Amino acid sequence: MQKEFPVSRSQSRLWLRACADMLPLSLAVLPWGVLCGSLGIQAGLTPWQAQAMSLLVFAGAAQLSGVTMMAAGAPASTLFGTTFVISARHLLYSVNLRQHIQVLPLRWRLALGFVLTDEMYAVSAVHTEKTGHFDHYYALITGTFFYVCWNLATLVGVLGGTQFDNIEELGLEFAIAATFIALVIPTIKDIPILVSVLVSAIAIVLLTLTGINNALIVAAIIGMVSGFLCENILPPKKLNKEGEA
Repeated sequence: MQKEFPVSRSQSRLWLRACADMLPLSLAVLPWGVLCGSLGIQAGLTPWQAQAMSLLVFAGAAQLSGVTMMAAGAPASTLFGTTFVISARHLLYSVNLRQHIQVLPLRWRLALGFVLTDEMYAVSAVHTEKTGHFDHYYALITGTFFYVCWNLATLVGVLGGTQFDNIEELGLEFAIAATFIALVIPTIKDIPILVSVLVSAIAIVLLTLTGINNALIVAAIIGMVSGFLCENILPPKKLNKEGEA
């Protein structure tokens, strides 16, 4: 018979700390979720179908692009190809998390894989850096909390449906940019990452203005190559809190 150990106070309050850490990012994407739900209804989806996109797909950028292409009558090959490219970054997240979760049971790996988002990955990475170890309970709680908030926001958009006339003109999609900016800025801790971010930002503006197809993908590749070259040419150097080397 296994001996049962009492749950420590810190463990019993883990869920509260995890939810509090994820709350700011969850609030930031609420307009994004409302936009997804409303556009789904306006694109001709039933309320159940529009909500199911958040329940099952659970990928904001992919959902927005998918709904937009569905409304425009894009072929299935284009829809799936585009959403695959947009979501390809999750391959990088999963490769990084593999070192932490490969020893966990399959049910844990499947659960963490389902709730893996940019926000969950970023918050868990910060927590891992602070504590020195990856806490799969913390990761699951943050991911689940974000999942619930995202679906509630989508539900608001679904219920509002066509009541939100021209919702795409309200600029709610800026929540996407604001969220990713909030995720990226804290990761800029050395010169190569700074170079990668700046080059990517400049490249996407120039490529978009010149009308280059797949400007986002091209800019991302240019940024990664720039960061890689910088890392191999310059000596390692950290940035201080003021952003100076």
